[in-house]
Amino acid sequence: MKPLVFILSGLATNLLFLGGAMATEASLRPWQENSWYWSYRGQPVLLLGGSDDDNLFQWPEKQLVAQLDRLSKAGGNVVRNTMSDRKDQGFEVYPFKQRHDGKYDLNEWNDEYWQRFERLLRETRRRDIIVQIEIWDRFDYTDSGGSDRWQIHPYNPRNNVNYTYDESGFATRYPDHPGANKQPFFFTTPGQRNNETVLPYQQRFVDKLLDVSLQFEHVLYCMDNETNGEEEWGRYWATYVKQRAARQSKRVYATEMWDDWNLTAERHKRTFDHPELYDFVDVSQNNHNKGQKHWDNFLHVRKYLATQARPMNTTKTYGATGNKFGHNDQDAIERFWRHLLAGAASIRFHRPDSGLGLNDKAVACIRAARKLESLVPLWSVQAANDLLSDRDPNEAYLATNSDRVWVVYFPAGGEVQIDLTNANRSLIVHWINIDTGEYGTQQRISGGGRVELAPPGTENWAAAIFPLERTSE
Repeated sequence: MKPLVFILSGLATNLLFLGGAMATEASLRPWQENSWYWSYRGQPVLLLGGSDDDNLFQWPEKQLVAQLDRLSKAGGNVVRNTMSDRKDQGFEVYPFKQRHDGKYDLNEWNDEYWQRFERLLRETRRRDIIVQIEIWDRFDYTDSGGSDRWQIHPYNPRNNVNYTYDESGFATRYPDHPGANKQPFFFTTPGQRNNETVLPYQQRFVDKLLDVSLQFEHVLYCMDNETNGEEEWGRYWATYVKQRAARQSKRVYATEMWDDWNLTAERHKRTFDHPELYDFVDVSQNNHNKGQKHWDNFLHVRKYLATQARPMNTTKTYGATGNKFGHNDQDAIERFWRHLLAGAASIRFHRPDSGLGLNDKAVACIRAARKLESLVPLWSVQAANDLLSDRDPNEAYLATNSDRVWVVYFPAGGEVQIDLTNANRSLIVHWINIDTGEYGTQQRISGGGRVELAPPGTENWAAAIFPLERTSE
């Protein structure tokens, strides 16, 4: 029988009941005072990060620890971790045990894989770094782009002792881009093709993953990486994960990541319209958009979710000069900061060469964001570009909490007017150089009307504007 999740909404304690079990809230959860953001150990937390790979758990220990230390020192506190096992760098391992004859047994584990996973969770917990897991990655089971990932993967019948091509329904090759969604691996659930040969092995994998991850309370669960799959696939696994966690009296938070770059696309509503199952949304693919469209797409979702507010994560901020998408380093920084002011709960730079990863520019950007956060809790402001005038497209972006504080981001110099009519007093502007991660100059301005504002230079700059009396409190 297909598992069911029953969620009782509206309870102050927000408890999840499943099959008679009661699951209490985890240390990591949507913040009760402002559910657009996360809280961790009872305190609101803004998740900022970057990393040089998608599946950091596969990294050798010394390299992993150095990456996490670099992130933590910069003020970062979130990483992405696909459970991917594709052998792109040579040191990756599969979760299944390989026999002497070279074939895999899907009923036996490769302990090294799971030890690496547990090490990542242990080391991130030690540094208070949140981990967003993606359980399935469609790029692991394809031959597209000239790769041989499916040819050597343990789930391929030629490589295991557990089933044949006829029994599994698999083909020998999958040369199409996985976005075509032709791989039967993603059609196994009871509401799809009910593949009773392959599904038990998938369930067994997820059970093992949860054996490890449910020992930790700093983990978020995303079902897939940028999927074009059927709705039932993601729903089945989100339900499965939540049901398993509840049996251990744990509450976990789940989402799905859809591939559509347009956040107004109907497919995204599969997540947006189901807060009873999907506790947060991941809108990473918005990062293929630029400028005003990027800003407007994100705010469209904020407005759509207004009656059922949930954290909006963006775990893949694209942009790196020379990458295949035609984006550059500046695109990445702009996307990071637009999402920051628009209200994202979690923002991470994507790995090279599609993103900045954790290079010097990413580190400076995170440091600058933390400096801004020390002046302005980002959950206290909301996007308000309507207060800007004499503004060219993509010239500046603004967030405010009415007449107490204003935050402005300038991607490349310029000059705009801010409506400060409601602030009829002296104000101070704190400038932050995003490209260096350091504070810039301060200046005084007078409110009570429209005020011209220009950054100190043509780099990426952020300004935090306060009433002057606040600085002497």
